[in-house]
Amino acid sequence: MKLSLAIVALALAVPAASYAQDSTAVSTGEYPNTFSSGSANVSPFTNSSKRFNDWSISAGVGVPFVQSADLTSIKNGNGKNLFGYSAYVSIDKAITHAFGLKLQYDRGETRQGWFNTKDAAPANASAYQQVGARTQYDAISLLGDINLSNLLRRVDNHSPFRWALHGYAGIGTLAYRAFQKDENGQRLVTEVKPFKFGSMFAQAGAGLKYKVNRRIDIEGRVMYAITGDDEFDGGGNAYSDINRREEQVSDNFFNATLGVSLKLGKHESHLMWHDPLQEIYYKLDVLANKNQDIEVCKKGDADNDGVCDDWDRQLDTPAGARVDGAGVALDTDLDGVIDLYDKCVTVPGPVENNGCPTTTTGPVKEEERTLEGIEFDLNSDRILPSNTPILNNAVNYINSSTGSYNVIGATDTRASDAYNQRLSERRANNVKDYLIKNGVEAGKLNAIGRGEKDLKYPECEPATKCPEWKNRANRRVYFEAK
Repeated sequence: MKLSLAIVALALAVPAASYAQDSTAVSTGEYPNTFSSGSANVSPFTNSSKRFNDWSISAGVGVPFVQSADLTSIKNGNGKNLFGYSAYVSIDKAITHAFGLKLQYDRGETRQGWFNTKDAAPANASAYQQVGARTQYDAISLLGDINLSNLLRRVDNHSPFRWALHGYAGIGTLAYRAFQKDENGQRLVTEVKPFKFGSMFAQAGAGLKYKVNRRIDIEGRVMYAITGDDEFDGGGNAYSDINRREEQVSDNFFNATLGVSLKLGKHESHLMWHDPLQEIYYKLDVLANKNQDIEVCKKGDADNDGVCDDWDRQLDTPAGARVDGAGVALDTDLDGVIDLYDKCVTVPGPVENNGCPTTTTGPVKEEERTLEGIEFDLNSDRILPSNTPILNNAVNYINSSTGSYNVIGATDTRASDAYNQRLSERRANNVKDYLIKNGVEAGKLNAIGRGEKDLKYPECEPATKCPEWKNRANRRVYFEAK
């Protein structure tokens, strides 16, 4: 199912995504002059290839109160409300941006009846009013978690989300010990062991989450538990005098809690905090990696330029050439020399002069041609496999030169200035770390983040004014000689 959705997303977005693809085919050294097509192989979906965290642990405390029973917690005849205490801990797994599962353990004590069992029975009360009860319970349940906010978000609103409404429902096993107190004192009236057919219960509710930071969420939650048991309230046997007073077939209770979630993993953000549009980018990112044994295109990708042969108009794109949505190598100045070989990319010139005008005042600086930049996916600082040939070329050039270079990171105009500044710094530092790990002297490099203040296409403010390929071009790291 995930693969099918990803293929559909790829089919819808491939013109924009392909615009930034790099060919890995072997170049013949000649300018391409034929028309046909290509697609990239994809990598397996593994924990190392995921862009989002999807595991977390949660814990919280709360107040349970019996609402539907013969003995209740709210507004008894003496006007008192009796509230207990509860706690929970859970292990949480996000399946998609809108659905997850929780394995949860609950423990607590409800208090109900006409008085608190820790107090004495009220004086001058009738026999019926001289009954108090408390129930100690333990529960293990499997809950479905629906992110209602992400279900309602149809497009990216260009800002980070802080609040999310969640709905929960599930079943589990309930164990409890119910105590009753009357004029004869307190005694255990019912005990139910867990993991038996008669101990099954269900609970459902809603919670409002607030994202404190990339690691911590806090949540207020209200759950409603259906025990399916008429003795949970401490009224004793189903046919006792107390339980005969009202026709209750299930003693149910509310549980209001306040909790905290710790999101686990190495990535910057959690899957449940991404809207549907970013989820499409996530699936495209999975498909964009190399070396998976699943072929997306029926006819393959002869030149490995990221465009399927089914609609590729140029089947022999040279290695390293950037292509448009039809798989044709880019020629920005339309002079017949593709950008890969053009030493004057924005100024037309003849082929015999490497695409530069014959009246030019001088040759193009070698570093401007050799030190190419790389682009990034939305809200990501991960170096894509398709960019490693460019970075390896930069390693060779920097090692062969005597100068030093600024590694400059930038973003598009989505999100806040502060967030984009941090993201651009992470991008620049990741590229710097890659170059150092591959042999460049650390002293030759200086990482700088310029956020959204250094747009390649300044007209993309806001981002909605531009096609996605221009926004992607703004999300980049490039090199600048000091």
